[in-house]
Amino acid sequence: MKKLFAILLALVMLAGFAACGAKQTPAEETTAAPADVTTEAPVETPANMVIRLSTTTSVNDSGLLPYLLPTFEAKTGYKVEVQSAGTGAAIQKAIDGNADVILVHAKASEEEFIADGYGVERLPFMYNYFVIVGPKDDPAGVKDSADAATAFGKIRESESKFISRGDESGTHKAELKIWGDEKPDPAEDAWYISAGQGMGACLTMASEQQAYCLTDKATFLSMKDTLDLDIVLAEGDDMKNTYSLIAVNPEKIDGINVVGAQAFIDWMLSDEASEMIAKYGEAQYGAALFYLLEK
Repeated sequence: MKKLFAILLALVMLAGFAACGAKQTPAEETTAAPADVTTEAPVETPANMVIRLSTTTSVNDSGLLPYLLPTFEAKTGYKVEVQSAGTGAAIQKAIDGNADVILVHAKASEEEFIADGYGVERLPFMYNYFVIVGPKDDPAGVKDSADAATAFGKIRESESKFISRGDESGTHKAELKIWGDEKPDPAEDAWYISAGQGMGACLTMASEQQAYCLTDKATFLSMKDTLDLDIVLAEGDDMKNTYSLIAVNPEKIDGINVVGAQAFIDWMLSDEASEMIAKYGEAQYGAALFYLLEK
């Protein structure tokens, strides 16, 4: 009888141990997700996930697009393929059917693009300023000029070296507008160099040759530490630089990702993107590189 009782007692104890082992440990109980917590739904992959963006060099070289696009892509599932060139070339890519949306900064060219039926609507949304940069000793005496036209006149008079984009970009067209009827001829004026290059390359050339150059402020600040140049004239009334978004017209060009282009435009004009644009540059340069137009 005693032997049978001992066996039964042992079986009861074993059952108790097994029950304890089946319970959650304190750590497991702590890390278990509460029943009422929901996780964020995964982003649905768009039917056509690639958006072809043709844009000017300044928004890319300044770092703005690399800063914005990861957020847009993570939120929407789209992949933006960026083609960066001067505004003239950027618009031409769209005309040739190689872009869904453009982001450029040459008002007259943008309006012509739309008038010819290639663009849907011009949507200006942000701006910065062109600035004149040059040698730190400012041999032409450009500093304190009343405006860019006056500064250019001093450069011409002193025949100080000037690097021009020479590439039909928005910056080049702004430069030509400032020169007006007094535009130099690179074939006759040895001091005036038409580079046919993007903004970054022209700034590097100007630094190496100690020449003046018209540039958007954002690109200059993003490269400043690598250049032996100073801003000699900033933010004049004739140097405002406005950027616009334009969706390519699917009725004119076949194969346009209409939904993707609109999704990109909508996000770029959203409060989230506006806040990011307004803050871009503050931490590194102490000031924003781009400013938002009033809605």
